[in-house]
Amino acid sequence: MPRILVVDDDAAILKLVSVILSRAGHEVRTSTHPVEALDLLKVFTPDLVISDVVMPYMTGLEFLEKIRANEQMASLPFMLLSSHAERGDVRRGMNLGADDYLPKPFTPQDLTSAIDARLRRAGLNQQNENQMQAKGLGTAQVIWKGSTVTWVSRKALELFFYLLEHKEVTSWEAAEALWPEKDEARASSLFHTTLHRLRRSLSNESVVSTNRRYALASDLNPEYDVQRFELLAAQAEQGSLGLEELRELVAQYGNYLPGTDSPWADDVRARLEQKQLTLLGIAARAATTAGRDRDAAQFHQRALAIDPMSEHDWQGLAKALDTIGDPRARLAAQREAWWAVDLD
Repeated sequence: MPRILVVDDDAAILKLVSVILSRAGHEVRTSTHPVEALDLLKVFTPDLVISDVVMPYMTGLEFLEKIRANEQMASLPFMLLSSHAERGDVRRGMNLGADDYLPKPFTPQDLTSAIDARLRRAGLNQQNENQMQAKGLGTAQVIWKGSTVTWVSRKALELFFYLLEHKEVTSWEAAEALWPEKDEARASSLFHTTLHRLRRSLSNESVVSTNRRYALASDLNPEYDVQRFELLAAQAEQGSLGLEELRELVAQYGNYLPGTDSPWADDVRARLEQKQLTLLGIAARAATTAGRDRDAAQFHQRALAIDPMSEHDWQGLAKALDTIGDPRARLAAQREAWWAVDLD
């Protein structure tokens, strides 16, 4: 799945491009400011950068200059967008190293065709089609060789994610985790049946066994969204992420493997929920420091949706709403949730 970073100060354009590209099967990250995008590029390596030209404080051309001046990012494919498609801008952008230029307004077909052509020229489409994507945040999906895997059984999919989480397990460990209510003989039988179905869904070589221990084959090497989420969360806790990066990161969170009720999955959910609460706290502090009290209020509200007993978040929400003159500050001070109404 090709990764694309889109930078534009127009929120409507960002939303439009994100929807078009997500539907086309791309992983999309967005930023409203080139400076924040440069921070994001420290932890997110896209296959293509798309940037507006005309933006306040730093233009898309200046943004491109900074990328080309960075040795580690100098070769990133870069596409410019602008509603002012003047020849001088085009010429300067190409001289700076832009790979393509798409004028606004554009149709979805214009955008996807230009991106597909650029990725083909970069040799990325085939590479990403072969990459296995394992998505467990808010969904339960595996994409392999450009297609969504059709699982022989739901339990086979669960076993796949269990192996992702635990790397290498005995048959008894897996059986006890996935069928805790069954006796040993029945759970063992169910494990071997499910293992057979997992292999049928992927390939006979997808799970290897050594000394009665089972693991996913090393050549699958799936890109696991949970692993990436936790890696970035660790960087956030070290203070390495800016506000825009934090916003993108907390947006990645979702209920782990919805529909799965095994205790091991509940353990993962608890672990990720705690990570998300920590991230929301970091994001709220960063927003407050930046004078973005409305953003801080949103982060506190999201934390309270997870943990309604968090006194710290109630206090933070009330203070942020009071600062921006939002009348709901009174409700927050009274610890009254209004979650059916979103903050603007």
